[in-house]
Parts: sequence; structure tokens; C-alpha cells
Amino acid sequence: MKSMLKPNSLRKALTDAVLVLCTNPDMLRVFIDNGNNAATLARCLSFEKRYTLNVVLTDFTDDVDLLVVPVIAWLRVNQPDIMTTDEGRTKGFVWYDDINNYSSLDVGISLLLTERTLVKEAGGALYVENIPESPPPEPRPVEMWSNGELMSKWDE
Repeated sequence: MKSMLKPNSLRKALTDAVLVLCTNPDMLRVFIDNGNNAATLARCLSFEKRYTLNVVLTDFTDDVDLLVVPVIAWLRVNQPDIMTTDEGRTKGFVWYDDINNYSSLDVGISLLLTERTLVKEAGGALYVENIPESPPPEPRPVEMWSNGELMSKWDE
């Protein structure tokens, strides 16, 4: 899926940070709903994709916080407005747990995301480029700890 950057980026972030996904990546499902494009009558054809990214983790047996924390860290870099606007804070990151039995649950996460697409015209042709978010001003964490225990470590 080359036309969208964020779904694969989040998948990689979760696979790197959540240990059970390193050994069983098939537990993780990622899909998109409610996609639309915001375009204007500006001179260029550039637009913004808006969509709900749904993440489902099946048969999860760890603390849900070990899944939520890497998502929040990813959002700080890849969709920071979820943390800076009232609408983002209330609707931008929602989740649910479906309790399977006494030892596992299915966790669903829905994120309201946007991605910019730059369209340039040159020499009678259109050139399309997907634009990532601006880089964060400081280095991101590469370890996750819980109750004094190192839970996972990943490379940038």
C-alpha cells in the first residue's frame, strides 16, 4: 500500500514495541474505514486524505497499556493534532476490549488520521507525492518499561 504511509508505519511501530507481535504478527489486523479526500479549487490538485485507521489485536494476554503506550508515542510523531485539539483528544483515539475468556481479549483501536498528497504539474504531467508529517523536534524513546521491568526495545 504505497499511497498511504501511516498504516504501515503504525504496524511497524506496534510490531517493534509489543513483544508478542514480534513472534506472532498475525494477531494484528489493520484496516481503513470512512476514507474521504479534502480538496479545494486551488491551482494545484493537492489534497488531504482523511480516514479512520482501525487496529485489532486478537487474543491479547498482556496489559492493554503495553499496547496503548506505543500508539500514543506513534501519534505524537505521526498525528500530533490528536493530542493538541479538543476534537482530537475526545474522538481521535478510541478503543474497546472484547473479553474472550479469563486470560485473553481482543483489543480494537480506531484512530482518526490524515495524510497529505502533493500534486505538482510540470511539462504537461502530474507528479504525485505522499507527504509525511514534519519530523519531531526531539528523539523518540526506544524502550518501554512497566513496573521496573524492560518490556521491549526497538531501533529507530
